[in-house]
Amino acid sequence: MFNKTPHCTDITILTLDRWMVLYIFNISMSFYFFLKLAEKDGVGVKHTRDAGWCGSDCFPLKKGELKTGPGNSDSSALGNAPDAQRVSNGTPASWDPQVLNCSEDASVRTQDWFRRLDQRFHQFVLHRHCRYFPMLINHPEKCADGEVHLLMVVKSVIEQHDRREAVRSTWGREHTVDGRKIKTLFLLGSPTTGKDTKNLQKLIEYEDRLYGDILQWDFMDTFFNLTLKEVNFLKWFDIYCSGVRFIFKGDDDVFVNTHNLLELIGFKLEERKEPQLFVGDTISKAIPIRNRQSKYYIPKELYDKPYPPYVGGGGFLMSSQLARRLFVVSEDLELYPIDDVFLGMCLQKLHLVPEMHPGFRTFGITRRRVSPMNSEPCFYKHLIVVHKLSAQELLRMWSVVHNEDLVCAQRTSM
Repeated sequence: MFNKTPHCTDITILTLDRWMVLYIFNISMSFYFFLKLAEKDGVGVKHTRDAGWCGSDCFPLKKGELKTGPGNSDSSALGNAPDAQRVSNGTPASWDPQVLNCSEDASVRTQDWFRRLDQRFHQFVLHRHCRYFPMLINHPEKCADGEVHLLMVVKSVIEQHDRREAVRSTWGREHTVDGRKIKTLFLLGSPTTGKDTKNLQKLIEYEDRLYGDILQWDFMDTFFNLTLKEVNFLKWFDIYCSGVRFIFKGDDDVFVNTHNLLELIGFKLEERKEPQLFVGDTISKAIPIRNRQSKYYIPKELYDKPYPPYVGGGGFLMSSQLARRLFVVSEDLELYPIDDVFLGMCLQKLHLVPEMHPGFRTFGITRRRVSPMNSEPCFYKHLIVVHKLSAQELLRMWSVVHNEDLVCAQRTSM
């Protein structure tokens, strides 16, 4: 189907592999040097977790709540205005949650449905009113000049620094295209209990010193807490970055064709569809998974109806106007343990349905991992988002796709 010039040879791939190994080795040695330096002089600790902090057996996130005070974003201050007209004018000018007690909702324990609920979900339900958390690393200056066209927001965890390096070297590189400024941020929580928490925190602080592109909150980076990344980012965005035009939100293991993404934004601006823009790989008519072995298992006691339409969290695009509305409605919704579905619930409350776009392949080009189509560069050249690649695969595919010698046939539907 496609014709390729022979630049993508085994020799080229071997060279890239060697480069990647050397690159990761150098980064690792830099981190090691920093750790030794930090142990010597105590440098680099912006926030250290108390040794007596509640671990995963208690609740998989740091306890905290929103500080009350003048100008605080309180749902009562929004009155009874329709969701579509509500705005977050009460949002404070800085991040305000403090390290305060956010104890469990003991009243839930008395309810029959809770007694029947799978124990894996007990702590989530007892503490899902704990919504906003202290920031360990913040960059309020990221959008300070008010001229950011596209903000790339990437969900990651501390240990995946190789993925972040690959993203920074490829689609997450901060630059300007035809006057359109692109900025990048990585969203992180804290290391889970049982890991080398202190040293991992030093590593991430050193990484942020190098790049200045990390937002970190003081809740544990667990699967159920991915929704906390959504709501804490929406609040952060509303405070510090609401002037940006568009937001791409994705995982750190996707390939993003930045050129095609900017083209899509241009088309939407021409069509004047910016205010309600939310586009990705839409999943409709889905129902909760009842298989207890599945990562996405949801018991009937927690949710027992079909999901609203939502997009695969591997990558999606939204306008800042819609992001502000999502922030407002999200504050009145109970947190849900699957972050993609939670955003679908927010959209449903706004009476909106996410737009399906064939360029977003959050399940890969084909669902069969071994399919040769998943490694065909000409598909990547014509798509916008492809999930799921390792750091090494991302670097290799980016190099191949952006090689001027790559020749592809005309676009072909898949």
